[in-house]
Amino acid sequence: MTTSDVVAEFTRQRPRLRGIALRILGSYHDAEDAVQEAWLRLQRTDPAGIDNLEAWLTTVVSRISLDQLRTGAWRYEDLSIDAPEPADDGIEDGAVEADEVGAAMLVVLDTLAPLERLAFVLHDVFGLSFDRVAPIVDRTPEAARQLASRARRRVRAVDVAAERTRQREAVEAFLRASRDGDFGTLLQLLDPEVELRADAEVVAAAAPQGDHGAPLLTRRARGADAVARIFNGRARETRWADLDGWVGAAYAPGGTVYAVYSVVVRDGRITRIEVIGATDHLSDLAVTPSAERHLP
Repeated sequence: MTTSDVVAEFTRQRPRLRGIALRILGSYHDAEDAVQEAWLRLQRTDPAGIDNLEAWLTTVVSRISLDQLRTGAWRYEDLSIDAPEPADDGIEDGAVEADEVGAAMLVVLDTLAPLERLAFVLHDVFGLSFDRVAPIVDRTPEAARQLASRARRRVRAVDVAAERTRQREAVEAFLRASRDGDFGTLLQLLDPEVELRADAEVVAAAAPQGDHGAPLLTRRARGADAVARIFNGRARETRWADLDGWVGAAYAPGGTVYAVYSVVVRDGRITRIEVIGATDHLSDLAVTPSAERHLP
């Protein structure tokens, strides 16, 4: 492959690679970091030595994501594959329904060991066979199947409809308190250690609109008080939205999406908000804003 061929193929694969990293890491910004690292590694690799670029990129992004889990503040260890496994659920080669994955994954993500996440996401979400998953997770195909099966059972144990309702209600309550300037309620809705991350594009776009009610975004903020001050009395045109099966919010005046908010809810409180405004990221997302309208 020529250099231009490699660049073109990476560009074509980028949304898929970001999707893999997102579902493993649960963070848009961490997923983008993983994809960018894969690009840097590709630039340092001789294309002549890559037989299948799609498979190579899938493996590299998966392993980078796995490394992020293992080197970060991850408190779970990989489960032993030596213990006897219960019978499989009978759909080894079938994928979990797409609408099950988004809301359910947010609930079970922290209960899955890194290799379970990886095997499940690659097989059930992205359709890789266990023969392909096995070398990525450094296990036999049978062991990879067992890892995915563990994760699948946890995902399927979630009442998806009820969980989506809880997540949506938390997002709606947050946006309502933001619009109303109800600082006390914002503090109650936010986890004390809540983290806000925003990309450079959306921070730059929001800055000149501060006098018109845009959130006072910064690249990073941590803590309920700091995040509440960013949104207090603001975000009037933002409403909850479906983001590729994940419940979040979107700033979409006139139906055009300019920014999305990925919101993670744990035990009724918001633990993370990621604001995405980069055009190439937004184009990768299937965003469905709610039909409700709010006055400016």
